[in-house]
Amino acid sequence: MNGILGRWAVTIIAVFVAAKLVPGIHYDSWLGLALFAAVLGLANAVVRPIVTILALPVVLLTLGLALLVINALMFLLAAAIVPDFRVDGFLAALVGSIVVSVVGWLISIFLPN
Repeated sequence: MNGILGRWAVTIIAVFVAAKLVPGIHYDSWLGLALFAAVLGLANAVVRPIVTILALPVVLLTLGLALLVINALMFLLAAAIVPDFRVDGFLAALVGSIVVSVVGWLISIFLPN
């Protein structure tokens, strides 16, 4: 599943798992969940590289741990844009972004290219 729709479907599943596992992540409808996954993908594709380049000295100084904060900020940004999806604070966004990354990686391992 290399296409955009395949990656979007994987992200939807990963966000669903994060919403079930992480207290503080809520969605009102499947449409809100799907829209959040799309906005998160766009934020990661457009905004995240810019923020990462601007924060490069901090990323290097923290040996990459600042990337976790950037991922959480992208999670919060997407949640702020999508009305049917809520994240209750930075910690929920941090854990949620980690869960989405791990679940997405695990799913993509088992899918054919």
